[in-house]
Amino acid sequence: MSIMSEASSKTVSTSAPNSPLEISVQEKKVCYQQEQTLLESLEQANVEVHFHCRDGFCGACRVKLNSGEICYPQGEPLAFIGENEILPCCCIPITNISITIDE
Repeated sequence: MSIMSEASSKTVSTSAPNSPLEISVQEKKVCYQQEQTLLESLEQANVEVHFHCRDGFCGACRVKLNSGEICYPQGEPLAFIGENEILPCCCIPITNISITIDE
């Protein structure tokens, strides 16, 4: 399992937490639903995120990770992601996170 935090792009191994996690986005708090990608949780909370492939190939869903840590359970995405950027379509949070979605 690949993990990224806003502070670095180092990867480490860990397991997902059992307690509910919170996603802060656009001044809204969203509860992360286990067994879902970050994108799926945001969609359930009616938070609009642009996307195309849902597999980490296109990068259309790219958002900024302000704080917290996420992981890519299927490995690093193929799309280019810059520093502090993540792809919600193929990642899951492992801590409470704060993200910014460009409009």
